[in-house]
Amino acid sequence: MSLGRKLASQSSVIFGARLFGAGLIFLVQALIARMWGAPLLGEFLIVVASVNLISVAMPLGFHTVGTYFAAEYRARGDRRQLAAFLTRAYLHVVVAFVLLVLLGPWILDRVGQGQGTVARHFIPVAMLTLGTAIVYVNSALLIGLKRPFAGFFADTLLRPMIVMAAFLSVMSASVAESGFTTMLWIIGAGYVAVSIVQFVFVMTSLKRIPSEAPLRPLESARWWRFALPWVLISIATDFFFDIDLLLLSHSLSHEDLAIFGVCARIFSLASFGVAAVYAVTLPDMFESEARADRADFHRKVGEANMVASLIALALFAVLLVLAPFALQLFGPAFTAGAVPLAILCLGLIVRSAFGPASLVLSIHDRPWASLPAIGIGLGCLVVGNLLLVPGFGLMGAACSALVAITIWSFALWLTVRWTAGVDVSIMQWFRTRRAATA
Repeated sequence: MSLGRKLASQSSVIFGARLFGAGLIFLVQALIARMWGAPLLGEFLIVVASVNLISVAMPLGFHTVGTYFAAEYRARGDRRQLAAFLTRAYLHVVVAFVLLVLLGPWILDRVGQGQGTVARHFIPVAMLTLGTAIVYVNSALLIGLKRPFAGFFADTLLRPMIVMAAFLSVMSASVAESGFTTMLWIIGAGYVAVSIVQFVFVMTSLKRIPSEAPLRPLESARWWRFALPWVLISIATDFFFDIDLLLLSHSLSHEDLAIFGVCARIFSLASFGVAAVYAVTLPDMFESEARADRADFHRKVGEANMVASLIALALFAVLLVLAPFALQLFGPAFTAGAVPLAILCLGLIVRSAFGPASLVLSIHDRPWASLPAIGIGLGCLVVGNLLLVPGFGLMGAACSALVAITIWSFALWLTVRWTAGVDVSIMQWFRTRRAATA
């Protein structure tokens, strides 16, 4: 199977699983609101948000670069370095979990949340946080070890299924609060079990890697050099629209802000389909770079961009047709977000066309080089919101985000051209095709 077909098939399966899982989560949230009331739904959302934020911090950034280093050490046959890397990553999680258990209640009490939702359900929340953090590390390593399904499915598919099963098992509880507490215990225990099973997959995959590379000192300094900038890159990219919503909170009405928030969530879900393509192809790209096979590296980058661009175009067409109907489910006023959502999805095409610049910079040992372009993009977002939102509202917010994404992507592409001498845009696909024809 060619790389293009492999990417299309694997990323489609992963994206389909993500859609199915997202549908389950939305359904559970709707059922909680209808059967137990909106206040308990609010508590559930607080728990989920708290777990996500804490678990992202627990590996200290090592999960953000786990895919990269797993792919590198697998390609070089350096099992010793990879074992040391994953030991360090899991050690961060364990130490952070111990500190969370020991200091968490005290910190919550100090900040005035001693009787809040997280404090009242602290043990199941801590269990869910531990499982989530371990899954983040597991998934990054498994993707780098060319086992993307085992890496993605725990969070995109199994976690929503556990949440749904937990709710169905307690939804008939006579006291809603008691049923909610039991549900959290089931989710926490279930996700810890999933993380352990996934950890076994990591250990099994590690044993298959040859240990033929010459002995070298542990690359701890290099791990930190990559982890620290990628924490910033991850925050700026994964939480781009969270930052944007905070910026817009002073210039949009509450209703418009809610509409834009729904559009941003739909965009984030669609962008996962493109991100899956690059996650699948990263190990193959690194193998080519490790062999110094520049032609093969360019071919794989070009094919990945072509597949990602086609997926982005397909998602744009689907959302252009279905977005008004999907937004109608939230209420008649939300249909005003149909055109802004289409504008945001153009940014997905722009990202795909300019290619995985940050990944390629890391492959060429220049992870910090991405930060100036990211800073330029966020600066353009701030300026665009100030200039466009007061006069054009939702349309101005969408156009500002599109301009920021475009300038950000172009700056990253230009950075790769200057520093690494590589064109990571979709033009590589056309060059590769012309070279093959010649």
